[in-house]
Amino acid sequence: MTTTDPHGAQVSEKEARQVAEAARETEWRKPSFGKELFLGRLRLDLIDPLPQPDPERTARAEEFIGRLRGYLESEVDGLAIERDARIPDEVIRGLGELGAFGMKIDDKHDGLGLSNLHYCRALALTGSVNPALGALLSAHQSIGAPQPLKLFGTEEQKAKFLPRLAGGEVSAFLLTEPDVGSDPARLGTTATRSADGDYVLNGVKLWATNGTLATILIVMAKTENGRISAFVVEADTPGVTVERRNAFMGLRGLENSVTRFHDVRVPKENLIGKEGQGLKIALTTLNTGRLSLPASCVGAGKWCLHVARQWAAERTQWGRPVGRHEAVAKKIAFIAASTYGMEAMLEVSCLLADDARNDIRIEAALVKLYASEIAWQVADELIQIRGGRGYETAESLAARGERPIPAEQVLRDLRINRIFEGSTEIMHLMIAREAVDAHLSVAGDIIDPEADLGKKAKAVGKASGFYAKWLPTLAVGRGQLPGGYGEYGPLAGHLRWAERAARRMARETFYGMSRWQGAMEHRQAFLGRIVDIGAELYAISAACVRARSEKASRPEGVELADLFCRQARLRAEALFDALWENTDAIDVKAAKRVLAGRYAFLEEGIVPPPATGDWVQKWQPGASTSDDVRRKL
Repeated sequence: MTTTDPHGAQVSEKEARQVAEAARETEWRKPSFGKELFLGRLRLDLIDPLPQPDPERTARAEEFIGRLRGYLESEVDGLAIERDARIPDEVIRGLGELGAFGMKIDDKHDGLGLSNLHYCRALALTGSVNPALGALLSAHQSIGAPQPLKLFGTEEQKAKFLPRLAGGEVSAFLLTEPDVGSDPARLGTTATRSADGDYVLNGVKLWATNGTLATILIVMAKTENGRISAFVVEADTPGVTVERRNAFMGLRGLENSVTRFHDVRVPKENLIGKEGQGLKIALTTLNTGRLSLPASCVGAGKWCLHVARQWAAERTQWGRPVGRHEAVAKKIAFIAASTYGMEAMLEVSCLLADDARNDIRIEAALVKLYASEIAWQVADELIQIRGGRGYETAESLAARGERPIPAEQVLRDLRINRIFEGSTEIMHLMIAREAVDAHLSVAGDIIDPEADLGKKAKAVGKASGFYAKWLPTLAVGRGQLPGGYGEYGPLAGHLRWAERAARRMARETFYGMSRWQGAMEHRQAFLGRIVDIGAELYAISAACVRARSEKASRPEGVELADLFCRQARLRAEALFDALWENTDAIDVKAAKRVLAGRYAFLEEGIVPPPATGDWVQKWQPGASTSDDVRRKL
């Protein structure tokens, strides 16, 4: 199977996979709770006791968060941002003066140097006023210029750009193109060397968050060796044109652009890392950058819980508050438990990232995947609890004298998190690749149709040794001991179940590898369920560890952890059942028939949408013919 990039080049499925594979980290130099989990080992010792943040650093961070809260409460009108689809200039300047654009930049370069934990708490707080504000700050710092420059930039690059970024200049990350999303092998933007050694960029980038505001850009482009490289680009360089601002169903205050590069000269000193490292830089940046999205989801969960609690106690139907009716009570319990579970996952992941002794690539991906899905359900349940008022806009509610609760806006704003920074489907595949990494490392040549007999024979010996040691470990474990995990008190039973479930998950993965071998990569529904089971197990573990660590100061957390674990176990058991009892095969056949037009009769009786315009924008290199819609503060 091949696809065509905007310039007509053929890119095979194999080539696309090779590009992605070359960019991923292949070594595990540090321990990983997530990696061990998918191998059937519940290594709670890797997350309990949790690393403790530095008290002095914590005090500084909490002082900043206090000032941020005061500014948000007194100076920012979240409903106005939604109404006007615009974050006011004075709000952006005010956040800059507070230092909010330098939260993840070290104080050496005039930033605040917040830990991942306090950075995510600041994002949750900011997003609770208006999610577009949180997106502005996270797109700037989590995937924008500060993080890749911190990780891969030269000292000269850091000294030149980081103080400006900490001071309030906005950055954006430009990878996606009109015809290129999660398949970077077809990237069309090019960076060619000029006679003096500098680079010349040509191409079009789509969906650049902060793109209309940014003064500093991180741009991914193909250099002459055909590999993807990363560049820091001044947005006011001649040839850079912001051709339009995109509008979306939610996050209406978000500044998101289509940006064209035509013969844009970039100094050779602005190459980040080495040529060909661009995609690796992007993926490494996302290892911790992905934590910003669950931060917004946790903030939304807290907001939804606050509204649901007050409304369900106030609103009376059939002689009693609606929250006392079982149908509504179950929804409130789901919102409360889910918010506790999401926050536990996020805090554990942040503390592991801050400690820097663990590899958190799987944990960060799991919490991004899990929180984006659960938070959407939380907001949907809030709308159901609120009834017609949940569907009504805040502005309309206020116009008739009621409290302006923007529940429908929260639902719309949250929806993008299931797509941002790796859609749920892509996250499933990415995490699944890491989950089966141990199997591929020992059995890869056995299932590789292109491997010769010598390689296959060698792989058989290697695999036999690995599985002879590994498979017996999946038979028995601590979860089968009646007193196992007794130190967790009333939560011990959940961890005994999780330990057994981890071994079961690993066995099911092995069965799938044995059954489908090289075709396993096409069993995306199966792999997705394995990943979702792993996410539930990580969430259960995090909830229990959090409840235990806070038991002295917040004993009621054990109740929420117990409730969350009970709900999560039911979801995981349903996923286990669906691994082998499902309609996956017939669904794939049906989809092929739909695409072939066999069931087109089902579309009769409607007025179809307009058939004008391309499904995907076609673009050609060249000078822009559009006005520059860049927004200058």
